Amino acid sequence: MIKENLDIGDRVCTVYRCNEAKVLLIQPVDDHDIEGLDSEVSYIEENAGRNFIMAAFKINDWNAELSPWQAPPVFGKEGFGNGAGKTLEYVEKALIPQIIKKYGLDENITIIIGGYSLAALFSLWAVYNSNKFKACAAASPSVWFPKWTEYAQNNSPKAEYIYLSLGDKEEKTKNKIMASVGECIKKQFEILKNRGITCTFEQNAGNHFKDADIRTAKGFVWCINK
Repeated sequence: MIKENLDIGDRVCTVYRCNEAKVLLIQPVDDHDIEGLDSEVSYIEENAGRNFIMAAFKINDWNAELSPWQAPPVFGKEGFGNGAGKTLEYVEKALIPQIIKKYGLDENITIIIGGYSLAALFSLWAVYNSNKFKACAAASPSVWFPKWTEYAQNNSPKAEYIYLSLGDKEEKTKNKIMASVGECIKKQFEILKNRGITCTFEQNAGNHFKDADIRTAKGFVWCINK
């Protein structure tokens, strides 16, 4: 894979590419995610059945730019903004078109969006609000987010395939809201199945902070191979 950094719009993007890519992967990342991108991409490359190109774009304000609506703090003092709409607009109108143009990709290339934690929730929300994405890889998504389950029950995703995962110790926390994540992801999975979406739920060993790179990679691999 060839790796390079690009400035697209007002964001830094890390691109991994190979020849004759058939799939475009989109992932919002923070500094910690960026540190694990090499191992994540290596895992995908070893296990995916099709050539791909990945565009990982930097999120500057995690709680603000990835949140679908405002919500009070769940941990610490920082609340959540409502910047997901603007972030999705960036993905649709700047990131995807420029990646397709720069690398001469097919205009109808399969596009998969995914991420980890709040970036995974954003990716889920994105496939409810855009028809750009064939699939979503939501690794340990923040489905505990206030009013998310209600939103999922009242709306339908536009993607054909959705991958969900969670660590088996993630719900074992003293924070009552975050401790609901196990119940919430089971509800999300049931909602998707009832909508007729092809989906899967994988449980991984460990808490929320274990193997984020590989967990995300596993989600992308499942989506690519559908």
